[in-house]
Amino acid sequence: MHSLPPALKESSLHGTKTFPCAIYQTRSIGKGTLVKHHWHDEVEILYFFGGEYRLEINMEQFFVHSEALYFINPGELHSIFSENAGSSGEDAIVFSLDILNFDSYDATQIQLIQPIQNGKMLFPRCLTPEHPGFISIRNAFFEVMHSFGHILDEKTPLRDGAATEDLTNQLFIKSSLLRILAVLSSHHLFLPTEKNLDKRVEGIKTVLTYIKENYKEKIYIHDLADQLHMNEQYFCRFFKKSIGRSPMEYINEYRIKQAMRLLEETSLPVMEICLECGYNNLGNFLRAFKKCTGSTPLQYRNH
Repeated sequence: MHSLPPALKESSLHGTKTFPCAIYQTRSIGKGTLVKHHWHDEVEILYFFGGEYRLEINMEQFFVHSEALYFINPGELHSIFSENAGSSGEDAIVFSLDILNFDSYDATQIQLIQPIQNGKMLFPRCLTPEHPGFISIRNAFFEVMHSFGHILDEKTPLRDGAATEDLTNQLFIKSSLLRILAVLSSHHLFLPTEKNLDKRVEGIKTVLTYIKENYKEKIYIHDLADQLHMNEQYFCRFFKKSIGRSPMEYINEYRIKQAMRLLEETSLPVMEICLECGYNNLGNFLRAFKKCTGSTPLQYRNH
């Protein structure tokens, strides 16, 4: 939706370079963060099948208590929190509108796809079962999920996503996504972009990008506050109100997440991972890791 510097883009690839479309399944037992704050240039469609969630999009909160579809426009900052103690989860399709482009520049290309890509047209925020187009869009959503060759299964969630290079699968996926666009269009659900740009959202994106690029080094509060030309006290209040935790809590969580990735994907010694993730003291790293995961780094690696 916004024009972002290249450094602010999410680094992970959704799908493949030739077919940028992927599906994800996130499952959780108990309250807590399902998906941390992030943003990307692709469209995302979320399907909630039950449970209770708090969905944050551009610092606006949406409380989900029953089955629903939500749409994330390109560039929107978003996160998902589970609000109940039972099992919960959501399914997602993340795709670039490039896969639906038409070289012929027909009406679909000119009046819908290009305006969305240029940030002039937005998907609707939410669709519930009461809406007459809900069933058709939900069915098309399921068809996309199944076209990847994966059956929805709570026991084997696709946390890291699934991609496909199969021609037949891609044709089915494209047709289902186009049907979703067609149903939304038939009900006049696409919206023109509002003129006012929320500078708070852009500010948070700038800070999160700074953390992502500098987490291996010592980060001081004044470093973050300087990114937005704020004083430290005001910045801390602004960040906590926006993200739900203090800047240092977020930095520690991000560092531990990177440590978990290194423990899973490499055989680096714990001390080396500690230093690689911005901790200069092993004791502090071990305490932070246990607080976040409930285990030691070696226990996490072994299990």
